[in-house]
Amino acid sequence: MQLNIRIEGNQGLCGGPSELHMQACVVTPSNSTRNNESLVLKVVIPITSMVLLAMVIFGILIWRGKHKSKSISVPSFATKFPKISFSDLARATAGFSTRNLIGCGRYSSVYRGKLVEDEIEVAIKVFNLETRGAHKSFIAECNVLRNVRHRNLVPILTACSSIDSTGNDFKALVYEFMPRGDLHNLLYSTIDYEGSSDLDLLTMSQRMSIVVDVADAMEYLHHNNQGTMVHCDLKPSNILLDDDMTAHVGDFGLVRFKVGSVTSSLANPSSSSVGLMGTIGYAAPEYAGGVQVSTAADVYSFGVVLLEIFLRRRPTDDMFKDGLSIVKLTEISFPDRVMEIVDPQLVQELELCQETPTALKEKGVRSLLSMLNVGLSCTKPSPHERTNMQEVVAKLHGIRDAYLRGN
Repeated sequence: MQLNIRIEGNQGLCGGPSELHMQACVVTPSNSTRNNESLVLKVVIPITSMVLLAMVIFGILIWRGKHKSKSISVPSFATKFPKISFSDLARATAGFSTRNLIGCGRYSSVYRGKLVEDEIEVAIKVFNLETRGAHKSFIAECNVLRNVRHRNLVPILTACSSIDSTGNDFKALVYEFMPRGDLHNLLYSTIDYEGSSDLDLLTMSQRMSIVVDVADAMEYLHHNNQGTMVHCDLKPSNILLDDDMTAHVGDFGLVRFKVGSVTSSLANPSSSSVGLMGTIGYAAPEYAGGVQVSTAADVYSFGVVLLEIFLRRRPTDDMFKDGLSIVKLTEISFPDRVMEIVDPQLVQELELCQETPTALKEKGVRSLLSMLNVGLSCTKPSPHERTNMQEVVAKLHGIRDAYLRGN
């Protein structure tokens, strides 16, 4: 039997067997599917937009950081040098030429230069920021030199925190240039920065004045209105001399600020400082045991420097071994054999300046013994036995003044 189906007039019909030749049905998404797609669009598009915006902002900040001015704002240390750039310092040192290099330390190199605009000779201390601790050293020196002023501290002119020619961080301190160089060079070298060869002619009165100048500087650090500051690295290479042979203590990268029994770094005031500090030969013996830094340790370093000035012997000389040190040598020679261990040039000067052996003993030797005795009182093994810098200053001024009056 044949079945006849009529579909005329049913325009909405769709699908069915192919023999009926009806239109294909259009599938309409369910409500749940439409809702899911809408939710995805509402969440994904805003998040994507935020990420893209953040990337654009970050890129702009990076670009601005690499193309900003070569001179970044730094607190000025002198109105005469409110700002200075990397390019200024590069010109002043002929591109930081090695011929202008006058010293190297653990964290920095020092260059001699001349500021083009002012025609002023300066010493430029450039920090090696790749060395661990160099950045903290820069911060510490800035904090010290911004807050203290004394005729026997190295005068700072300004600081530079900038970007160098390759886009790397650059930090430097600019000081007054000290024509006579450092005390270590003065004691042991035969040629200074100017090519002079008379550095070994260091008189008794000059040595005394240098000792007094350094003592005044240390007394100021320990007892100034800003609070107690512990230098932590006093040694001849950190003592600079000007044309008048006035001594100036410098290099404050390890300075610690002391309040009561608490000592903190000026680069990071919240951190406590315990452990080995300073330089071998000058560091107080208690530092080897990890003792908290103290002014007594500075006093010890000062005592070693004092003895070195009059003996003209480095505390790290090969002769100092098997328990013998510059302090021990002075102790066992004091007072009767002192003239056997002091700088021969000093002995010769005292002999030439005096008329008789009696006068020699009354004037020169008495002053020399008094100076060395102060050095020994500063280098006692126990920190509690050492004198403080206020007492040291009073004694040294008296000794020097008496010697100068007698000459």
